[in-house]
Amino acid sequence: MNIFRSLLAKVWQDPNAAEVVKIESGQLYLVRPGNIRSSRECIYNEAIATIRRVPSIDHNFQLVITRVYEEGDQELLEDEDETDEERVFLISEELEFRPGVGEADSQATFVWRDLDGDVDELYEFVMTEETNGPTRAFFETCMYRAMYERKYRMSADNIGDQDLSEFTWKLPAPEGAGKVPLVASEGPSPARSREPSSPSRKVTKFSPKKVKAMPANTATVVGEDAQFFVWDVEVDGFVSAHDGLLRAKILESTSNDYNYWIVATDEEEDLIMHKIAADMNPRWSPKTQSLTWNFYVDGAYGSWAFQFNSTDAYENFKVAFARAAWETLHHTPFNKIKPDEQAYVISATNEDVEMRDAQNEEEDEEEVVSELDPDEEPSEDEEDEEEDAVSPQLQGERNSQLTIGYKGDRSYVVRGNNIGVFSHAGHNQVKYYATISKISTPKGREFKPREVMLHDQDTKMVLMNPSEPRSLYNMDIERGKVVEEWKVHEDVTVDHIAPDNKFAQMTPEQTLVGASHNALFRIDPRISGLKMVDSQYKQYVSKNRFSGLATTSSGKLAVASAKGDIRLFDSIGKNAKTALPPLGDPIIGIDVTADGRWIVATTKAYLLLIDTLIGEGRYAGSLGFDRSFPANAKPMPRRLQLRAEHVAYMNQEINFSPARFNQGEGQVENAIVTSTGQYVIAWDFAKVKKGQLDKYEIKKYEDNVVQDNFKFGDDKEIIVALENNVLAINKKNLKRPTRASLAGPMIGLHNRSSIVNSPY
Repeated sequence: MNIFRSLLAKVWQDPNAAEVVKIESGQLYLVRPGNIRSSRECIYNEAIATIRRVPSIDHNFQLVITRVYEEGDQELLEDEDETDEERVFLISEELEFRPGVGEADSQATFVWRDLDGDVDELYEFVMTEETNGPTRAFFETCMYRAMYERKYRMSADNIGDQDLSEFTWKLPAPEGAGKVPLVASEGPSPARSREPSSPSRKVTKFSPKKVKAMPANTATVVGEDAQFFVWDVEVDGFVSAHDGLLRAKILESTSNDYNYWIVATDEEEDLIMHKIAADMNPRWSPKTQSLTWNFYVDGAYGSWAFQFNSTDAYENFKVAFARAAWETLHHTPFNKIKPDEQAYVISATNEDVEMRDAQNEEEDEEEVVSELDPDEEPSEDEEDEEEDAVSPQLQGERNSQLTIGYKGDRSYVVRGNNIGVFSHAGHNQVKYYATISKISTPKGREFKPREVMLHDQDTKMVLMNPSEPRSLYNMDIERGKVVEEWKVHEDVTVDHIAPDNKFAQMTPEQTLVGASHNALFRIDPRISGLKMVDSQYKQYVSKNRFSGLATTSSGKLAVASAKGDIRLFDSIGKNAKTALPPLGDPIIGIDVTADGRWIVATTKAYLLLIDTLIGEGRYAGSLGFDRSFPANAKPMPRRLQLRAEHVAYMNQEINFSPARFNQGEGQVENAIVTSTGQYVIAWDFAKVKKGQLDKYEIKKYEDNVVQDNFKFGDDKEIIVALENNVLAINKKNLKRPTRASLAGPMIGLHNRSSIVNSPY
């Protein structure tokens, strides 16, 4: 390798260089040993092989085979919805990469496993005679260096040939080898370490009861040295739960049941063993190299933190946790999904990272606090008096839905089979206006609307009847009566609806968009008979479990599913231009900015924010609604979630309502609002785009919040539907989350021993 050192210094050590090395000419084959009919299939007759860095994920590289088109071919393919332009493989030991010899003795090849195929299926890149020996050797060396960095999460700059020898392929051992660990738990010691900064106000030695014995048949996925902290409500901060360093581990069950535990252990005992689950609310901070999370113990939510002693340890643990959490949700091996999907999942962490279009705005006036330090109490002059308008309560059931008017300055709240109408009185108040009672079909059958949507300049409201899932009902708002049933289809159910475009309700537009569990279609109530537009109908064979729709101002469509994936369409009836893989948590709501640039998808425990701008490649500058993302440049999703210590103060399970951007024609979206339990929560979107993912404000009510949304055309006034009330609040009256603004009774949280002693 010494002969390549000067070359490596130029191409490998430049972190801004997306491509490390390239072989300009070759052919790609898929080899299926034992398959007589097609044992050797040519995928690309002319191709280029490249080693690329994975964007924004250190120590990860991809092997990319790109098709080279003959003159005239490219123009013929430009208008196709789907093209097969490149194959992307995440470089790791699992590829079993090695050099080989082609069918002709003079053909040098590289061979690696097809991880999506059968165990004996291989890819083979056959190089032309123009590729000389030193070029092939350099490419091979770079592959091994990429494997080294991925395995050990550290730079390969100072290693020797002997350090790469473990990655040269050898004949497999006989059957009986165990499962490959998610992340290597042993390896070279990190090259850099530092003294961690303590986030605690005081250091307390905990002496917890010894937790239960470790589950049988477990294996260590990853183990790293870390400091261990627990949130103490008495001191309003994280305090040390252990003197010095201990071992932070992730354990996996070897019974193939996809159970994982996060463990803190010292030389004498295990201090905690928390089963990894969707509601752990993990948050990663690169600034302090720490992980914080929640766990429910002895009737209360507690918060814990690991602070790692090096960047390598932090990254190693983060990747292992992401994979374990994904397998817990999907009950499928992580290495079965495509490499670009693996990178997408790992990138979707709650970590403060500046996004692509963040503006160089002035620094926030608030002092930047440590990631593990508690927030300061607000001063008295910050406590603005709030004027909540108490509305007459509708009798019967509790409020269930809220929809905001576009033109009529009204809000509508569904309560059983009644709809309460409220006027926006100004000065952050709403007033009761009327009740539309006893919602019923034109034939007189009463029903409780499952979903409602304003339509045709707020003169109509489209209602969904749970008893008639293949129909919609048109209610004349002025008459307060359902006047028409729209039978959509004999067999296809209407599970979700959305306007033709984001501001269609302000126009006479009559059509709208519908979705069943596996189909998208346009509905036109002007058609005689069934209202589905046959030419704009797209059905999927698989059970996609669509769970929400949102449209842009130009009518492009974002569709979410209960499986957690998101599809972007430029029009109805065609294939999706972009399909973003699922993280695993069901999506319960989705919204999109008017221009289509940003998507916010809601899950039970977090919001997922996605930038649809394509940043590189042939279609750089386009949106994912119009073109597909390159396989190696999918968007980096970001999680918006509550800090673990804030959840400990709230002492309740997080259950977000569908999040919404503020909206208005010609208005730039600058806030995101949602709710959970008794709390209304709003994020400053400008700060979020700068990477400050936990810059949210909050307001607690005595009653549970059903739904909330900004008044149309207003980025300050929020309409809030509680279970038994409707009110308005100015966004400035939301407060920074603190013990005073969040905390209820802290039952069980004062006994620090019981907090640390939390068996799986």
